[in-house]
Amino acid sequence: MKPRIGPPPDTPGRKLRDLLPFGIGVRNKPRHIRDMIRVAFQNHDNLPYAWRILKKGVCDGCSLGPAGLKDDVIDGIHLCTTRLQLLRLNTMGELDLDRLRDIGFLRTLSNQELQNLGRISSPLVRRRGERGFTPIGWDEAIDLAAEKIRKSDPDRIGWFATSRGTTNEVYYVFQKVARLLGSPHVDYCARLCHAPSVFGLADTMGVGGPNCSLKDMIGTDLLVLWGTNLANNQPVTTKYMHEAKKAGTRIVVVNPFREPGLERYWVPSIPSSALFGTTLRDDFYPVAIGGDIAFMNGIMKALKERGGFRMEFVEHHTVGYEDLSERLDNLSWKELEEASGLPRSDMEKFAGIYAEAETAVFVYSMGLTQQVFGVENVRSIATLSLARGMVGRPRCGVMPIRGHSGVQGGSEVGVGPDKFPSGLPVNEENARKMEELWGHPVPSRKGMTTPQMIEAAHEGKIDVLYNIGGNFNETMPDRKFVREAIDRIGLRIHNDIVLNTSTLMEGEITLVLPATTRYEMKGGCTSTSTERRIRFSPEIPGPRIPNAKPEWEALALLAKRILPEGETLLPYHDTRDIREEMERTVPLYKGISSLRKAGDWIQWGGERLFEGWKFAKMPEGKARLWLQDIPKIDIPEGHFHLTTRRGKQFNSMIFRNKDPLTGNAGRTTVFLHEDDAADLGVTDGDPVRVLSDIGEMEARVKTAPLRRRTLQAFWPEANILVPRSYDPISGEPDYNVFVRVQPL
Repeated sequence: MKPRIGPPPDTPGRKLRDLLPFGIGVRNKPRHIRDMIRVAFQNHDNLPYAWRILKKGVCDGCSLGPAGLKDDVIDGIHLCTTRLQLLRLNTMGELDLDRLRDIGFLRTLSNQELQNLGRISSPLVRRRGERGFTPIGWDEAIDLAAEKIRKSDPDRIGWFATSRGTTNEVYYVFQKVARLLGSPHVDYCARLCHAPSVFGLADTMGVGGPNCSLKDMIGTDLLVLWGTNLANNQPVTTKYMHEAKKAGTRIVVVNPFREPGLERYWVPSIPSSALFGTTLRDDFYPVAIGGDIAFMNGIMKALKERGGFRMEFVEHHTVGYEDLSERLDNLSWKELEEASGLPRSDMEKFAGIYAEAETAVFVYSMGLTQQVFGVENVRSIATLSLARGMVGRPRCGVMPIRGHSGVQGGSEVGVGPDKFPSGLPVNEENARKMEELWGHPVPSRKGMTTPQMIEAAHEGKIDVLYNIGGNFNETMPDRKFVREAIDRIGLRIHNDIVLNTSTLMEGEITLVLPATTRYEMKGGCTSTSTERRIRFSPEIPGPRIPNAKPEWEALALLAKRILPEGETLLPYHDTRDIREEMERTVPLYKGISSLRKAGDWIQWGGERLFEGWKFAKMPEGKARLWLQDIPKIDIPEGHFHLTTRRGKQFNSMIFRNKDPLTGNAGRTTVFLHEDDAADLGVTDGDPVRVLSDIGEMEARVKTAPLRRRTLQAFWPEANILVPRSYDPISGEPDYNVFVRVQPL
């Protein structure tokens, strides 16, 4: 009997399990009660403070960013296990500095074990060959960094920031300091996740961000989840989907893997769902890895053949239809089927469902962006939405859903090698504007992206790397190459609240600066959610790490030590001063200085962009339709096509070694089709070696609802297999690779 990729059958046993409370007998489900008990125990020494953070602070988990326990979309309690799992990072005490004196011991620890050591409580320094880290004072640390930066060409200095808990104020000061010191090489972690969204959406509609609100998901006729696993990575969205189903929304999932969490989910804050679960998706299309453009082209071809384009909108508000129409006519169904991995009937079925919908919201994530053709994928999904005018109206839009609480705001306030604040392109004219606003010259040339900085470091062309929270050792492809690159950097500065495996990498000098959390910032802070909502998070009273400083303050101290006019250029006493300046220098964030207390927020662009179908930033004020060439993906003989997935983690921070939504699969699991497993002579739990051209890893087999000759493995563990290959437009790494599998 051929194994299924579609939904499992309604067997008597399955129907009986569906009637049992709390998902008893179901293996692929979240364990909310167990996780909450574990979190309470982890924070038992600081429970009052933990509760105040949950009650008053803006979430530092995924980018949905609820304020306290409330949400702007649905009434009732709003809390998820991702936020709870991150809580300990905010409540833990200081690490024992004596444990830092042995680098050999520290390197035996996993990333998770390093975090669990506690908060960094003092600036630390280690020079090549020294046994461990030495605690030093702030003055000595800043002097060391300032001296090295003064002696370095600004073109040989790189700046990188992550987004776990990073605030708009920190991002703004970060990119300003980098540019005041003459370096254009400023980037952040969006380069590794949604960089193609910025380019692809801007190319299509003029704005490289989400163009609808989360509430548009509820009651839309059609909610399409493409290349995303919301149940695992943004679990709060399952509550939106529960409400959407009640309102009659049809949920379609397009993904190479039939994700159990998108089939049925137990929403803990809704009693009926907590007891018996909520059936989420209605339709599932198991597209081939890299087959999304072909599938979308096929849908548009079928849509055109049935007269499903909204021609009044297309003719008056878009350009490019004639070329798109002609090219659709020339596409063969055979080519579309082979490239997408799906039959013509599936493309026609999707087109039929879409043609009948009056409203639709498209939500996508890294299944589309982490490809060498990521920008083309985004242009395609945006064009699919435009084909029926599914933007600029209630319950319509395209939402690239972000995974981190601060990531949306990073590029909007200027963290990027090609963008100034508010997305102004880096060029001579805009550099003069920033010089007038800041009172100091800034580079007018584009800087290096994160991958380019790593390549430059490998060539010995980076003297200093300033890193806020990032962990290149875990997140970048080709781990061996990355380690060689880091080893060649003269001074590496890590500004963070805890250690990670990147902190322990070699190099001439490693300097560690202890940071505060967002809840400790004097004057409060702001972060921007995935729906462009800028929320204020107040300072939360509680214990403090005495020697830690906010990242913005460490940056300001450094700049003031180097620049004679530093006090004038960075006149900040707390974050309120930063927001006052942002009000003047970041037009997109107009109103941010008015955010002063818990519950305050503004949403730039309003509930949805392009109201009245006005695409003001596009030539002629019209959106552009794209028909992208179909990528050619030929899996070599004897190989599999492997893509990476996430589970029980927050970026490279692993919460649990087993993922309950995939039947407690371990971190070194490789998922494959059961027919492929049979051909290899292996079954569930058997050890195998997975090999690529650049690396290998030992893994345990787990059969899963995947296509033949395709594999999935957890990120970042599988990065050791992934070569350096980037989207040529956005610089996004391609986290997919051809591999061989050998039984052990």
